[in-house]
Parts: sequence; structure tokens; C-alpha cells
Amino acid sequence: MTSKPLRIGVVAGEPSGDVLAAGMIAQIKQQHPDAIIEGIGGDHMIAAGCHSLFDMETLSVMGLFEVLSHLPAILKIKKGLIAHFEKHPPDIFVGVDAPDFNLRIEKALKQKGIKTVHYVSPTVWAWRESRIHNIARATHCVLGLFPFEEQVYQKYQVPYRFVGHTLADSIELTPAQQPAREALGLDLTAPVMAVLPGSRNGEVSKLLPIFLATIDCVLQQKPDCRFVIAAANQHRFSFIDSFLKEHAEQLYRQGTIVLTKGNARQAMIASDVILLASGTATLEAMLCKRPMVAAYKLSAMTYKVMQRLYKAPFFTLPNLLANKQIVPELLQDEVNPENLSAHLLELLEGNNEALIHTFTEIHQTLAQNADKVSAQAVLDLIPHV
Repeated sequence: MTSKPLRIGVVAGEPSGDVLAAGMIAQIKQQHPDAIIEGIGGDHMIAAGCHSLFDMETLSVMGLFEVLSHLPAILKIKKGLIAHFEKHPPDIFVGVDAPDFNLRIEKALKQKGIKTVHYVSPTVWAWRESRIHNIARATHCVLGLFPFEEQVYQKYQVPYRFVGHTLADSIELTPAQQPAREALGLDLTAPVMAVLPGSRNGEVSKLLPIFLATIDCVLQQKPDCRFVIAAANQHRFSFIDSFLKEHAEQLYRQGTIVLTKGNARQAMIASDVILLASGTATLEAMLCKRPMVAAYKLSAMTYKVMQRLYKAPFFTLPNLLANKQIVPELLQDEVNPENLSAHLLELLEGNNEALIHTFTEIHQTLAQNADKVSAQAVLDLIPHV
């Protein structure tokens, strides 16, 4: 008598979660090639062997109030997922980031007797620490990316495992710049700036016009500078391509601005400095050992709420990991072309050896073979495996 194949539910809500989950799925598939893995994922998860039941793009929304217009579609997906997993119960369910969505799924499934894991700790160490009680009710274990998170879970006796970050495992300690420039067709001698306006539609809509104006400011001081804008996916590529054709046609046509899709890491490695939306991209930029300026703009209402609730001293991952400001981080009205270009030019012209040394030390801390460790942590919770 042959045993049934493993059934594992996995849901990621955005591109960064798609990457994390894909590595974990690939490791599970190595041990259990016939495992049935389904849920919601992007291109990376699908390539690793996950069947996506819904389009991940629907969940890629950021902000407390920005999500409201998407709520009917999100609630429909939530209902559909729970119904599917009740009909086809997985041996375990893994919610990858997207806590406002995934913790609700996890709680519903846990109440049905299904094991659940939440991969990527919600920012309970930064705001709304009381959320940890809901996390405990929703999941059997939290897999965390960063070592500083563990103390808050120990405080509340919630199962937690530090697994490191898959990006730290996949990026070399000293990435080679020249091959990346050659692959993107960039000048090997001119200064290069990578520009990453975000992975979500709302981020790009807010930041791209400001980032484009910042490019103009930099060009006034560095006319030989070249810019490579990295689009997170086809949705973002199409939007940015249209925007550039309308607002920066000459720079785009003559190759001063290059647009690439799905090559964010290559663009970062090829660069001398990076302008980017705050988020997981700042971690990747740090691991690529490139100086950066991070920016973010929230809706006015979300910002007012976050001013009251957010207690961490920084909002970018490099600064949080270093426990001090090592990269410029600009928020709301600070995010303007004059401020951004001033910081970028300073980094272009300065000595960044101490910064790169700090980046390297953090990189070594985060390199824990995360894909393998997270996969084993999930399999360890399945009784019959």
C-alpha cells in the first residue's frame, strides 16, 4: 500500500514572499517529489512546483487605507481559499508574509485541526506588539528572517525559529560589477544608478514621478551618469515603460535610462548607488554591497496612524539590522528630488568602505541556508513525515 503524497498549502502575497516561498518549496520537492503544493504564488513559486489558485497581484496592496478599494476581491479570495483547503485539507499550511491576509487563513485552518506556519514575522517589534496573541492563535510556529525578532517571541512564549534569509544565501559576499553591467548593456566606465520604485502598483505610482525628477537633478551634476530602472514584474514594466515614453522620452530613447524586467539584483550589482522604495529591496541592495537611498510615501491617513503606532527607530531593514542609521531613509515630504539627489550625489562621490564592511558583517549573520532550514521546519511539524 502506497502512502498518500504530502499536501501543502502555501500563500504568498507579493514578490518578496514569492521568492522566499519558492526556495522553501524547491527544498521540500527535493525530499518529496510527489508533494502537492498549492495556494497563491507568483512566477518563482509556480516554477518551483506550486499550483497557484488565484492571481497573486490581487494581494499586492500596501497601507492601512489603500487596501479598502481592493477589499471585496481580497475577501472573495480568502473565502475561496478556505473553502478549497477545507475540501482538500493540506497536511500543513504556510502563510508567507502578508500577515493581514495570511493570519486569517491560518486561524481558520488551525481551528479545523490543520497545522499552520507563518513564514516572516509580522513587525510586532515595531508596532502593535499585542498582535502576537493573534499570531499565537493562528499558527503553530513562526519562521523569522532576522535575529533581533526572537526576543519578543520568547517574551510571549510563542514558537519561533530564526531561519535567516534566502537572499543572503544566494548573493555572493563580493558581487562582481562588470559582468552585471555587460549583461545589461551598460557603459563599463560611466557612473550607474539603479532605480527601484517598488513592486506594488501604489508604490510605483507615488514614487516614479519623484524618482524621475531626481534623475534630472543628478544629471545636472553628473551628465555622464546612466540609470537602470528595474521593474518587479510585467505589470510594473508596462506601467513604467508607458510613463517613460510620456515623461522622459529622449532620455529613454538615447539609453540614458534603461528599463529592465525581473533583473533587480543584476541592476543593483551593476550600479554604484541605488535609489529605491523601502522594503525587501533595501535588504537585497545591502547584500549586493551597494550604497543606497531609501524612500517611502504613504497615504496621509496611513501616515498619521503610523506616526502614533510605529515605535521602531528606523523603517529600512539595513538600519534596523545595524541598530543605527547606516543608509539615508526619507519619508513623506522628505521624499523630493532635491533631498534624494543630494544624498545620492554624496554617496556617488564619497568613500563607502566602512558602509560596505557593515553590510558584509550583516550578510554573514543572515546566511543560514534559509531554504533548507525553513523547509525542514515545515516538514518537522507534519506528524507522519
